[in-house]
Amino acid sequence: MDGTTLNQKFAYAFGAVYVLVGLAGFAVTGGVGFASPDGNPLILFEVNPLHNIVHLAIGAAFLLGAKAGPMAARSTNMAIGAVYLLVGVVGLFIDRGAEYNLLALNMADNWLHLVSGAAALGVATYAGKEMSASRRTAM
Repeated sequence: MDGTTLNQKFAYAFGAVYVLVGLAGFAVTGGVGFASPDGNPLILFEVNPLHNIVHLAIGAAFLLGAKAGPMAARSTNMAIGAVYLLVGVVGLFIDRGAEYNLLALNMADNWLHLVSGAAALGVATYAGKEMSASRRTAM
């Protein structure tokens, strides 16, 4: 075994995906206002330049957490998972065309945030219990 924990693997994978999505978003957001509620589509998801920057920041946080070690990866997964669940729930109540929809969120974004948040929290919780059990066994 390579010694990389499930939390680190999850954070590396999701970090890479979010960085790639952030970069790809810039390819489709030409002519869109920085925080416009009307983004351009990236597959099913609406993005604007601010949304792309958020994806890059989330991806970087995942990657840095994974690189910092098992506990940092778990904390990162837990924090981002909680924030994404909150963003997903709040997004369900945001009027898509409203000026305060700074990230150009649409229903596909909301569902992705809910699923991503639940996955990150699930891994952090499950793998956290696994880490605790392995520590007790080693004692």
